[in-house]
Amino acid sequence: MDVSQEIERHVAAIAAAIAEPARARMLFALLDGRARTSTELALIGGVAPPTASTHLARLKAEGLVRLHAQGRHRYYALDGSSVADALEALSRLAGGSRRHFVPNTPTTLRAARTCYDHIAGALGVALHDRFLAQGCIAARTVKRERVYDLTAHGEAMLHGLGVDVAALRAQRRRFAFGCLDWSERRPHIGGALGAALLDLAMRRKWIARERDGRALRVTPVGQRELGAHFGVRL
Repeated sequence: MDVSQEIERHVAAIAAAIAEPARARMLFALLDGRARTSTELALIGGVAPPTASTHLARLKAEGLVRLHAQGRHRYYALDGSSVADALEALSRLAGGSRRHFVPNTPTTLRAARTCYDHIAGALGVALHDRFLAQGCIAARTVKRERVYDLTAHGEAMLHGLGVDVAALRAQRRRFAFGCLDWSERRPHIGGALGAALLDLAMRRKWIARERDGRALRVTPVGQRELGAHFGVRL
């Protein structure tokens, strides 16, 4: 089989995987960039959980979705921007609209909370996005996991805020990685860097712990300083 025939065979296999209605509904639901569990995708696809697992295995085999395992949770997301581009093109041809993710997380926990020793929720995701947009961190993929390192700009910025970056790098743990947020279904920053950001925000009284549970509250000082230093405005 020559190269063109192999490509044609692969295109046909991908098209067949997308063509099944339940699988198509699952894929288009993932177009918003958020990951979902197989149970959630079963509801979206209108199929039983075992059937959804079979469908997701087919989509994964064709390189359309990737599996993200985090503790006991298993999440599925589109396997890259090329898949999203193809689905967007199909959506334009069909004239359809995508489904939107609606979290059922309590408002206080969704806004800001701790995830082990780093910041999660809308605040954590916003910090992650701003660090990328401002060129403070650079992303790369290692064994299908998104990991980060500080750029020179990011290191200088944190040093100016009193963070000992050398000490962070010396810790016997991962420096920084994308930790999938269970309410936002997008990554926040985990690892030593994520812990340092939580410590920084607590020391500077940008955030305060609520009396019960993991919820965090952004203080008036935090509203001002998070905007000034990182461009995060909640």
